[in-house]
Amino acid sequence: QVQLVESGGGSVQPGGSLRLACSASGFLMKHYGFGWFRQAPGREREAVSYINSLGDTTYYTNPVKGRFTVSRDNAEDTVYLQMDILKPEDTAVYRCAARKYYTGDWDSPDTSYDYWGQGAQVTVAS
Repeated sequence: QVQLVESGGGSVQPGGSLRLACSASGFLMKHYGFGWFRQAPGREREAVSYINSLGDTTYYTNPVKGRFTVSRDNAEDTVYLQMDILKPEDTAVYRCAARKYYTGDWDSPDTSYDYWGQGAQVTVAS
């Protein structure tokens, strides 16, 4: 059974840090690129970051550049999103997604991913 499970969400004050983990099972994650997405209430889903299957290429949306870092540990079947200097506008449900083949630009709303996690809530507030 294919599963992506996010963990590490929670509440933090502005300026704080969280590390999200996306644990994969039921498929060979080393062949897949992974994206992180977020959606705040009343807003469209936003692509946050992407890491390719080898882990040697990463992408970030402009608002998180310099603050977020995506990484992966294929031996542990896990992808991480380290989030530093968090801001209230980072508050959202964060989801990871996996794709095996190139289906379009990683951050395009039209790009399809094979598997999705359920999401983890991140809340940044004083």
